[in-house]
Amino acid sequence: MEQALERGHEVIAVARNTQGLSIQHQDLRIETASILNLEAISPLLSGVDSVISCVGIGTSKEPTTLYSQGTRNLIAGMNEHDVSRLIVISSEVVDQWSTKGWLKRCVVFPLLQKFLGATYDDMRRMDVVLWESGVRWTSVRSPRITAAVPKNGYRFSAEGPLKNGWQITAPDMANALLDLAERDDVDRRQVYVAN
Repeated sequence: MEQALERGHEVIAVARNTQGLSIQHQDLRIETASILNLEAISPLLSGVDSVISCVGIGTSKEPTTLYSQGTRNLIAGMNEHDVSRLIVISSEVVDQWSTKGWLKRCVVFPLLQKFLGATYDDMRRMDVVLWESGVRWTSVRSPRITAAVPKNGYRFSAEGPLKNGWQITAPDMANALLDLAERDDVDRRQVYVAN
């Protein structure tokens, strides 16, 4: 929110729990809604140019539809209000593993899938929802997002995973998401970012 406001954007921030959103700004509107509730989310998309979805379930192992059904609801609301641009956060773990290096393919990704598989399974379903839609989406294959001090820069690739792309700071990820929302050359593609 801070980075978007600094860039001069008007922002509608939507969260299930807005208690932690303490920023006040004349160009910021904070709304409480669940992405899983189409009737609640759709009206909030009226007059919007771009949607950036940062939903997540953290390290929960429980089965979820937050990514797939939530994205389906976003797209339905976007279609209702003629919004075409959508940025979502996904993970490199949902990619085909056969093209990855030995460490990721044989150790890291299998462990992540074993312990957080519900998240990655639903992100794969989200990919299907995106491909079946008509919106201009970009799926960011994110590495681990950390609360570290920003490095004020990030690496980007639309061709494939970044070498040693293990993490990105939250502020750098925010800037990457905003940059992507302003680009026209990454529509209907998976892209990769990292510090």
